[in-house]
Amino acid sequence: MATTGLVQFRRFRYHDTGPGHPERSERLVRLEQEFAGNGLAAACQPVEVLEIDLGLVLKVHAFDYVDRIRLACQQGMPFIDTPDSAICPESYVIAVLAAGSVISAVNDVMTGAVKNAFCLVRPPGHHAERDRSMGFCLLNNVAIAAHHLFGHYGLERVLILDWDVHHGNGTQHAFEADPRVLYVSLHGHPHTLYPGTGFEEEVGVGPGEGYTVNCPLGPGAGDAEYRRAFTERIMPAVEKYEPQFVLLSAGFDAHRLDPLAPMLLETESFGWMTELMLDVARRYAGGRLVSVLEGGYHLDALAESAGLHVKRLLEA
Repeated sequence: MATTGLVQFRRFRYHDTGPGHPERSERLVRLEQEFAGNGLAAACQPVEVLEIDLGLVLKVHAFDYVDRIRLACQQGMPFIDTPDSAICPESYVIAVLAAGSVISAVNDVMTGAVKNAFCLVRPPGHHAERDRSMGFCLLNNVAIAAHHLFGHYGLERVLILDWDVHHGNGTQHAFEADPRVLYVSLHGHPHTLYPGTGFEEEVGVGPGEGYTVNCPLGPGAGDAEYRRAFTERIMPAVEKYEPQFVLLSAGFDAHRLDPLAPMLLETESFGWMTELMLDVARRYAGGRLVSVLEGGYHLDALAESAGLHVKRLLEA
């Protein structure tokens, strides 16, 4: 019987962001320990890590930007575009492998080799714009995966739900004029939290108008506020859209212990959000769902929340 696919690759640890950086390799080490210790890794099916075709990356990112990342890494530069986006000589290759592994997970789900998948990757991706890096992100893994679903499988309605506490500006901008993606984001209010985008009135442009749903939440928002956002805004939009595939930008930094944001979610909050999206996938997309790690910077909270997330995926 098909199970949950798991992307887990030691080389992702070698994206070295330097001492004191919140997006550090210890995040993966702690997650791998959690998944091994509670049997989750053994219960999942490994997903092969593959390099990605550059043409697919260029559906989302400008060639000049991708080449700048490559050259900056070759030249030993400490960061690209912003000091937040720290790099090392291996970062370009690792980012390409991370994006490729998400494509591999999508393929496994689409072919029925697994029923859903979690991609334990870094660097994260949802802040990466077409022509520049932002917020620790180099390549937009989820956006690239959506284009693969369009081009390779001919899908026409993909849901990207982003519950990272920071608005996924890169993902929104990639699809704000494209009705093939319903982009839904819950995040800290742009007046109070990086990157300062994701106001409620940002709803898409041109043919994409109405296919962006932003749910900004004020400091101190917790389980009740998130549940209200799902009930009043997110689920009605998703049910009207009837997505053929569900992609999750799964950041766990809205947890009350996370040092980078003022939200108050409990570990269990990520469990019921996972269950809601699994139900959406079951009702409209044949159960097809791929989740991709974004943020989450308190190591224990990250491990517990992502562990519960994968447990729910396995129980689907």
